[in-house]
This record gives sequence, structure tokens and C-alpha cells, in this order.
Amino acid sequence: VQKQSLLYSLCGRDILGAAKTGSGKTLAFLVPVLERLYLENWTVRDGLGALILSPTRELALQIFEVLRKIGVKHSLSAGLVIGGKDLKSERDAINRMNILVATPGRLLQHMDQTSGFAWDNLQILVLDEADRILDMGFAKTVDAVLKSLPRDRQTLLFSATQTNSVKDLARVSLRNPLSVSLYTGEENFTPSQLKQNYVITSLPDKLDRLFSFIKGHTGSKGLVFLSSCKQVRFVYETFCKLQPGVPLLCLHGKQKQVKRMSIFYEFCQKKDAFLFCTDIAARGLDFPAVDWVIQVDCPEDVDTYVHRVGRTARYESAGNGILFLLPSEAPEMLKALEAKKIPIAALSPDARSVKPRWNLTSHLQSQCSADPEIKYLAQKTLVSYVRSIHLQHNKKIFKVSELPLDEYARSLGLPGTPKLRFIPRSADKNASRELLKEQGIKAATIPVREDSS
Repeated sequence: VQKQSLLYSLCGRDILGAAKTGSGKTLAFLVPVLERLYLENWTVRDGLGALILSPTRELALQIFEVLRKIGVKHSLSAGLVIGGKDLKSERDAINRMNILVATPGRLLQHMDQTSGFAWDNLQILVLDEADRILDMGFAKTVDAVLKSLPRDRQTLLFSATQTNSVKDLARVSLRNPLSVSLYTGEENFTPSQLKQNYVITSLPDKLDRLFSFIKGHTGSKGLVFLSSCKQVRFVYETFCKLQPGVPLLCLHGKQKQVKRMSIFYEFCQKKDAFLFCTDIAARGLDFPAVDWVIQVDCPEDVDTYVHRVGRTARYESAGNGILFLLPSEAPEMLKALEAKKIPIAALSPDARSVKPRWNLTSHLQSQCSADPEIKYLAQKTLVSYVRSIHLQHNKKIFKVSELPLDEYARSLGLPGTPKLRFIPRSADKNASRELLKEQGIKAATIPVREDSS
């Protein structure tokens, strides 16, 4: 992507870039940012010259760290503005910044509340992971930011996928852009050095297979994707007690910012470890030397799959991905992956790497009995997982009615299945109610004699 875009971006052209994850988008926009301000002899007195918007705090921090490395010889000032940090300390420094890396919400907060913050002289705007910015609900925030910025600027918009919403954003924010895409003529959306497999498994067997995989790959570094924060916490806490023989970490959106940053750096520095995470780690983050990406829960769509599995096989490195699919999810999900030309092969459920050689049910039952906090997490894990399936838009893939809830509850160590008030009544009950209505009978008002049994 650098090869295709830098010649034009360095000449001042707007760029609309689409490139698969791990292909080098960060330098494709940081190099023009530094070069433009350097050639114009930008100083602190000139104010804010470049603004880089990122969807998540972790990705913003990563961009900032890369900027510090490649800009070490420059005298330009750069700042990081993200949520979870002290607003007052940011206010004191923001007016002295030439380059600002920010998340949309925090930036707009400073635009509204920080006196003296000026952006009238902005030269270049970067929107990184634009599709993710919009998916996370920042569309109105970005619109408000764009309306405030000077129109006479250069804009670089980069994304791993080009959705309709991204194209709409490009129309209102870019002027006669050059479209750069690494997907044209490519065989698939994922790197050729990435080996991708799937295994069809029952819901109660998922944790057994996951633990068996980790026990068999203690010298590896891997990311494990789950659908909710509660699931991440439960799997992390229970697996740590089982001592798999490899360091375990967890990353999710409920953690405080300082904690998330600490875990991010710790995982980056380790040679072998497994990080349990939600999709907070699926976009843009560059974890070095990840060997495996295990998607325990089915992603909501193909784009999410691509972003998750893209945490491995970065640039020219090799990597492996395994996707766990329920029998009810497999047909339609595999059809969707095939439609995007993603080369994913079946893995036998009895394959050595994922065969459930450990049965965790009794261990988890013991943990739930001995620790009320673990039992609480197990209950919330089941509820949050079922809710995530219930709320998915694609009902052809996600079928909450086909989930074996009682067996799943037992596999988590629970004595019974928690109540799930958000699941609609069964089709049989609804059909019976409709039949009564057709007959003009209300079940609650059917008279019963006192001597009736």
C-alpha cells in the first residue's frame, strides 16, 4: 500500500486506501504527515498541522508509538488524545501540538471544551480504520469534526474494507481522491502465508477443545477471540487455575485504560503466551510474532473474521487461524467465506491440535462450588453469549433456538441454566396462543368449577 500511495500522497493528493490488514497502512499515512510538515518548516507557533483519527485507544497508542520512532530526528511536537486519561493534563499540552493522534469522541470533547485549542491551520487529516470508526457508532462525531475542520486540507482515508458507509464518508471528506486497493485482482482477502482452518464442534465442547489446544501449544503465542467481556473473564480466571503451562492474559473493554495498555505491552513482549480478548483487539493492533488466532465464537460477519485473523501473518510472516463453528453456524458462514474467496479448510474434530483430551466439566463444577465469583462469571458467561447470538442480525447463521443451553450450562460448571428473559417464547407456545385467539378464547378467563380436579 505504501508503494501504490506514497508517490501521490507526498504530492498532496487525497487518498482513499483499501488494503488487507498487516500490509503497512500506518507508514503509508505517517510518512506524508511528517514529510509535509517538515518541508513547510512547521513549528509550535504554526499550531496543529496534522490530525490522525483512530477508532480505539489501543490503535491510537500504537500509531503514536510508530510516529515517535520514525519522527525521532524531527523537532515537531506530537500528542496523544484518548479517553481514559486525565482531561486537564491533555488541555495543558494540546495547544502546543503540531501532530495529534486522537479518538473521535475525545477530540470532539476538546474541540467543545478546551479554550484556545485551534485547528484553523490544519494541513492534513488522516482517518485510519475508517470502517471501524463508523461501525463503533462514531459517524455523527466524525461528521461534527469534519464540519469544523478547514476544507483546504489534504485527507488520507485508510481502511481494511470498503463498505458503503466508508464510501459515503469519502465522498464528503475527500476531494478528487486517488483510490488505492490491494484487493484488485487478488485471489483472496487474506495473506497467502496465512493457513486457515475451521472445526465444527458442539457448544459444550468448545472450552475442552480450547484448553486442549493451549496445552498442546505451550511454546506458541496466540490470540483467543470470544464474543463478550464476561466470557473473556470467565475463561481467563478458570484456565489460570488449571495451570496450562503457558502465560495467560486477558484484554476487554471493561478494563481501565491503564490496565489495557499494560496488558497490551506485556503480551507484545512475551515470546509465548495466550491472550483472551474480545473484538477490541481485532482491528489494527500489531502484536508481534503471533503464531495462532483462535476464534472460539463465530464472528458476526466476514469482515470481522478477516480483521480477527489478520492479527497473525503480518506483512511477510507466516501464521495460522482456527475458527470454531457450531453445526448450525457452519453452512451459511462457510458459504459467506467462500463468496469472499477466503481459503479456509476443514479440520477434523479428532485432529490432534483440537481434540478435547481434557474434560473440564468436573474442574469447572468444583471451581463454581468453591468460589461464588466464578459461579457468577459462569452464569453471566452463558447469558452474555446467548444474548450475543440473539442480537446478531444474520439469523441464517446465528440460531439461538438451536443452542443446547442445558448442556452448555453443565459444561461451564453450573448446576442449572440461568433464566434468559430476552429470548422470545417458543414457537409452540406462540402457536397455541394464536389458536386460542382464533377460537375467541382467552386462557386466563376459562371458567373452572370448584369441584374440578
